[in-house]
This record gives sequence, C-alpha cells and structure tokens, in this order.
Amino acid sequence: MTPSDALTQETTELLQQMIRNECVNDGQVDSGNETRNADVLRQVIEGTGLDVQSWEPVDNRASVVARIEGSDPNAPSLCLMGHTDVVPVDRSGWLHDPFGGEIIDGEVWGRGAVDMLNLTSAMAVAFRHLADTGFKPKGDLIFFGVADEEAGSKVGAEWFKDNEPDAIYADYVMTENGGLHLGDPQAPTIVMNVGEKGIAWRKLKVKGTPGHGSRPFRADNALIRAAAVVQRLAEYRPPARFHELWRHQVESFGLDEETNAILLNSDKINDYLESFPIAGLAGHFWSCTHTTFSPNVIGAEQTLKTNVIPGQIEIEVDIRTLPGEGPEEVTAHLRTALGDLADHVEVTELITHPASMSQTNTPLWDSIQRAVNKPFPTASLSPQLIVGFTDSRVYREMGAVAYGAGLFSPDLSPIEFSERFHGHNERIDIESLGLATSFFIDVARDLQG
Repeated sequence: MTPSDALTQETTELLQQMIRNECVNDGQVDSGNETRNADVLRQVIEGTGLDVQSWEPVDNRASVVARIEGSDPNAPSLCLMGHTDVVPVDRSGWLHDPFGGEIIDGEVWGRGAVDMLNLTSAMAVAFRHLADTGFKPKGDLIFFGVADEEAGSKVGAEWFKDNEPDAIYADYVMTENGGLHLGDPQAPTIVMNVGEKGIAWRKLKVKGTPGHGSRPFRADNALIRAAAVVQRLAEYRPPARFHELWRHQVESFGLDEETNAILLNSDKINDYLESFPIAGLAGHFWSCTHTTFSPNVIGAEQTLKTNVIPGQIEIEVDIRTLPGEGPEEVTAHLRTALGDLADHVEVTELITHPASMSQTNTPLWDSIQRAVNKPFPTASLSPQLIVGFTDSRVYREMGAVAYGAGLFSPDLSPIEFSERFHGHNERIDIESLGLATSFFIDVARDLQG
C-alpha cells in the first residue's frame, strides 16, 4: 500500500466512524452530541504528541483545537476547520442505514458524508500526517473540529469568536465546500467558495381569533391566513441582482453563448429559469441571483386541537440575502411579498448575518491553485459565491481570509453532489476522500513550508 492509499484508507475509516456517531443537530441546544466526534478526532491527533484542547460550552457539545506551532511569529497562520455535526434524517427515504457508514460501490454512505464529515475527516488525517512527518510550518497550522455549524454556530464558532478567539484565530482558513469540476474535462475549472449569501431567518406570527371548529364560516382562522402567507412567500419573485462574481460563475459552467447571455441579463433571467429543464440547476442559478424565502417550519405556542380554530400560528422562514442587503431590505421584501397580509403578521428575528466575501489575490489562493494542479495540471480555479452558509462568515467577521476549499473526483457530478446536501442517500466516493486529504497536505506545505 502506497502512502497515498494508506491516507485514503485512514480518511475513509475516520469518516465511517464519525457518521456512526450520529451527531445530529436539530437546532435544540441539547442536541448534537458532538463530543462523540470530538473524542474521535482527539484520539486521531493526540498520537502526534501535540496538545489537543477541547471546549464544551454546553454539555456533550465539545469542539477540539490542535496546533502545530510556527517558526516565524510574523508568518501567516492557517486553519483547517471542519464541523462535526449533521442534520436530521428521514430514514424512510434512504436506501441504506443513514448512520451505518457502509461502503457500497466505492462510496461511503451516511448522513454527513457530504456535509461535511468527509472534509473534516480529510483535514484531521492531513493534519495528523503533517505532524507525523515532522512538518515545521512558518506560521501556526491549526486544526479546528467545531460543533453546531448546522444550527447557526451559537455553541460552536460563534461561541469561540466571543469567548476564546485566540484559540482559533488564523490569517487564512479552509473549510467547506469547494473542489468540484466544471466545464471542459480537458481544461476544467474547479470551484472554490470565496463568499456566501447572508442569513436572515425570521419567525412570522400570524394572528387570528380562536373559536369552535364546528363554526368555520367567516371565522378568523390563523391557520388559513398562515397558509396564504406561505403561498405568497412561495410565489414571490423579486427582481434579479447580480453580484460581482456572477459573470465568472456563469462562464465557468461551459454553457453556450446564448444561454450565458440570458443568465447575465437581469430582465430575462427570471422567465428563463421558470422553464429551465434541469430543476436542480435552475434552483441554483435562481438562488445565486435572488434573495430567497423558504417557509420551512410551522407551529403554534399552544397545542393545536382538531375542534379549535387557532388564534395564532408561527412560521419560520429561511431567508438568504444577497451582498449589500441588510435587515431593512429583508423587511421591505417581506412587505412586498405579503402585500395586504403584512399587517396581520408579526416578524421577529431568529438569526441575521450579512453576506460575506474574501478576496482571491492572496498567497493562500495561489497555494490552492498549485495544489489543484498536482493531480489536475490543466485545471484553473473559479471563485464562487455559495447560497448556503458556513462558519467562514465567522472568520471573515474576525478579519480572516476564508475559503470553502477541497478537491473531489472529476467523475462526481456537481448537480448530484449539491442535491445530496441535507437530502436522502448522502454519500461520497472514496477517490474524492483521497484527493481531499492530499490536497490539504499540499496546500499547507506550499503556503507554510
């Protein structure tokens, strides 16, 4: 077995173990149980003789930090940051056990195989390998296995920023989720995420008048009004807005000139995407160019009963904002979308973070390019703004340059990959695990060696 094969096997086995630990974060403060994965990561890294520290802001929700001290205090530091929690699953939709970590046809199956235990495992094995081989970085090299990314980072990266910033700060950060191949296979573009949309989660309280379910005629039913609110949000079509990376993103897909021209025309893109034949790609293009509204949770402060007309319904809406938009713009969007219903809705803030972006004229970007070109000599990098959120935003708020960076197999379809996030049958091929592990080793050596 070659050293590369051995590292791939280590990453594969670590990923399987982390999947099986079932660190499911449902947004409640007592969920997650990330200490299980933190303990596994500690075991992997402690064998190097390095000091591995852990913090547990909430019981059973630990994060781990390890550091290889740099030789030059003025040299830039680098952090490999991977989160250890995963989102809940609907087991009935899976072909295989979502927490089995099984290898099937060259792929590791399980919740977190894509988001993002694959890269967290690769980072840990790469960090361990660098320590084992006596790597002496110029600046500090940090590994950060962090909890609670999937629910907004309150007991994860946000907690560290507010309470232990020195433990995790680095000048440069790599986290999820870049490394997919686009365009011409002979000269591909490989995407790296340099920015992300903002988050503006809101709770909408829809008021009505309680009453008896036997007398629904002309009743003031909050649930019926809430249904209308949800429908209007689903049908809302704000105008397209193009951020500074949009042209580059469009051109990286290798589409024909006519399609490119439409995607770059704010007056034509909406109608075009309504009838675009590939739903997954249309959804991605739409999210890249619009503020989006996804009503995902409905409930009530009091238990609902079949024969009681509800007086209040709550709707939680996942809103993702474009660069330059803040709370005032979110409020304006909601009023436009809801129209005359807006006065019947009370809006409260759940989470707000603006869109963020890091520049690409950095030594880390150059190191990433060289690391990518080792296995793929003709590939060029494509900076992207992603529509989800990661812990990159926390580091950017601290003043760091943060990229979603990795490396995957050219056989992995970007559309299929994106559909596995938070979906059924999440899985990752073993070739990609090996590529990612080598990639993190190569970037660290190039940037800090």
